[in-house]
Amino acid sequence: MSAQPEEAPAPPSPAAAAHLLAQLRADRRAASWVPAFERDWAKALEDSRHTYSLTPLHDVVRSWQLRVAAAPAVDAFTDSGRDESGFVDLGDVLGVRR
Repeated sequence: MSAQPEEAPAPPSPAAAAHLLAQLRADRRAASWVPAFERDWAKALEDSRHTYSLTPLHDVVRSWQLRVAAAPAVDAFTDSGRDESGFVDLGDVLGVRR
């Protein structure tokens, strides 16, 4: 039996970052999300320049698309009044991802 490579996800469209940024600017979280996206994008752009790869840029777009898609579920959870004070932030457990 031979190992088959996993299918790589299709890269985002060339305009995906611009559409995503417009979507973030229209969101109620724009004050915090737009600067965070721009910071992630700038770092990915610098990484891309050094590696000659578009993968860091694609990763930023994909991760922010997932955040935007998950936002309604997060809002519904927080609006439900459930107490989440007993949980530990995953970032504290895993540390900073680079």
